[in-house]
Amino acid sequence: MTALSSENCSFQSQLHQTNQPLDVNCLLFLIILGKILLNIFTLGMRRKNTCQNFMEYFCISLAFVDLLLLVNISIISYFRDFVLLGFRFTKYHICLFTQIISFTYGFLHYPVFLITCIDYCLNFSKTTMLSFKCQKLLYFFTVILIWISVLVYVLGDPAIYQSLKAQNVYSYQCPFYISIQTYWLSFFMMVILFVAFVTSWSEVITLVQAIRITSYMNETILYFPFSSHSSYTVSSKKILLSKLIVCFLGTWLPFVLLQVIVLLLKVQIPAYIEMNIPWLYFVNSFLIAIVYWFNCHKLNLRDIALPVDPFVNWKYCFIPLTIHNLEQTEKPISIIIC
Repeated sequence: MTALSSENCSFQSQLHQTNQPLDVNCLLFLIILGKILLNIFTLGMRRKNTCQNFMEYFCISLAFVDLLLLVNISIISYFRDFVLLGFRFTKYHICLFTQIISFTYGFLHYPVFLITCIDYCLNFSKTTMLSFKCQKLLYFFTVILIWISVLVYVLGDPAIYQSLKAQNVYSYQCPFYISIQTYWLSFFMMVILFVAFVTSWSEVITLVQAIRITSYMNETILYFPFSSHSSYTVSSKKILLSKLIVCFLGTWLPFVLLQVIVLLLKVQIPAYIEMNIPWLYFVNSFLIAIVYWFNCHKLNLRDIALPVDPFVNWKYCFIPLTIHNLEQTEKPISIIIC
């Protein structure tokens, strides 16, 4: 099977050619199994008291689709050649299903990024007056709709259809789609993070030098002493930016370094691996930080409707900037949790 021709430029795809026989389904099974274990570990490590949002629902749906793919691979590998509901399934379908999933995952990054950003902006501005049940139903049907829409697009695209059809003829090879969406999202996120760090590097260094480790509500936290005589307000975007950077990097620095390495080396990772729950939570934290920074003048720390991160407690970035003399009255709360 040859690589996708120039007509693939219409949907900006890259097809990674792997000259491997189809009998590597055991390796594919182990990769998907490892990804599912990573999904379970990440979901188990997240904070349980986070508010419901679109990203949470999509992460759960992604874990379910990964599990469904693993079950399909397992069944086909075990029975090898069987007929179900009039359709004949062979080892070829292991590669076919994984290819379809790879294309689907590869086209999901932009929509998920955009919908999550809109979701946080609407929640922050309180333009949605839906009840909790209605909001949950809205998230649920939005997730279903986005999966169906992208899958229909993938199956209906002529270039993708031709590549899948060619795979049926030359079944000794199993190429997987490399998503260009992931590359550009990661690239722009790293550029924004680099510019933000350069802009407020002196404040970041000052914060890091002042760091203390203490305990609050049975949690180990990073405490940043704050002068009660400081004139900083919540409108001090540069100071707030430095706190957001320290809090973000305190949690995601290893992942940031991984993204930099992948970008510099131009590592090609199949889309069915690259779309994973740790990556989504990384994007989620980045979006929350952006929304907080652009809306710092609207912050209301007593409002439980603020976007909540499963891994980073952003709330403590703002308390010293909005409540004066808080360090004297309740010292452990003037913190950043990472």
